[in-house]
Amino acid sequence: MTTAPRLTALDALHRSLGATMTDFAGWDMPLRYGSERDEHNAVRTRAGLFDLSHMGEITVTGPQAVELLDFALVGNISTVGTGRARYTMICREDGGILDDLIVYRLGETEYMVVANASNAQVVLDALTERAAGFDAEVRDDRDAYALIAVQGPESPGILKSVTNADLDGLKYYAGLPGTVAGVPALIARTGYTGEDGFELFLKPEHAEGVWKALTEAGEGVGLIPCGLSCRDTLRLEAGMPLYGHELTTSLTPFDAGLGRVVKFEKTTNEGRFVGREALEEAAERAETAPPRRLVGLVAEGRRVPRAGFSVVKDGEVVGEVTSGAPSPTLGKPIAMAYVDAAHAEPGTRGVGVDIRGTHEPYEVVALPFYKRQK
Repeated sequence: MTTAPRLTALDALHRSLGATMTDFAGWDMPLRYGSERDEHNAVRTRAGLFDLSHMGEITVTGPQAVELLDFALVGNISTVGTGRARYTMICREDGGILDDLIVYRLGETEYMVVANASNAQVVLDALTERAAGFDAEVRDDRDAYALIAVQGPESPGILKSVTNADLDGLKYYAGLPGTVAGVPALIARTGYTGEDGFELFLKPEHAEGVWKALTEAGEGVGLIPCGLSCRDTLRLEAGMPLYGHELTTSLTPFDAGLGRVVKFEKTTNEGRFVGREALEEAAERAETAPPRRLVGLVAEGRRVPRAGFSVVKDGEVVGEVTSGAPSPTLGKPIAMAYVDAAHAEPGTRGVGVDIRGTHEPYEVVALPFYKRQK
């Protein structure tokens, strides 16, 4: 039996805009509305509007909410101030990454964990299991929120025209309550495109009104609706990992070059957290005998690499592509790949990607491929 994909509160609106829809992590989501390149460039130069209601919101509350999160996750959540957010991960006992997350501290003893759509149930189950013995409640709030994002250099001006919130005072990786188009919302600044922008958590019944208000507010500055396809090329240019590609259960945060998110120094629960022992070993391995490293690859030709393609050097396989696409900003195909440490230095030439039997030449570069001008 196949289960019909879930629909967001904006489903009818997407279809009225002529969106091409796709099944993504069990949700029917807009892939694109027109040209992927136009949507990508709009976010880089003006602004784009995204429906992200497939993301998984999980609320953790109670007197020991922070103790639970410090035990369940690899980050130091006890140092997150009210109104701030933190990028972190949840790992298995063996150190493998279950998901990468953003945790928002909403109040003294209230936190919202936002999981990737494909892993929301896994994260919910893990947090619920790890809550045993803590005076804290884990609540599935996936149906309580719609999530709209406005991204791009024009996004602050667009949002300012429909909100009462102090956006100038809202730092990167922070969130504050406010109203948008007259309805309550949590306004966050934690984008996934490499541009400035905002995420709006609100009740599903308010989603369509807010989308239309933002569309109207952005008409004069080139705001357009954007789908998952350009979101993927935007995050790839910005060197941001995608779960299932750069992050998997077979990798630890140290394997992924993201060991900085693991905080061994945290003192809550006497420093105990799930996966600590395995992650200490992974940290030592990364220091003494680094395995493959995550790098950027830029094509010398026009052929586009895809996830799973082999990276080669002198006829030997030295790595594997995790994500690849044409880069609208660079005008060349790009990829992220795990490559043997001996060939991972930026500027390394002579590596290739095996694209259907032909070794296409690529140059190793430092990530990210694109960084916005502040």
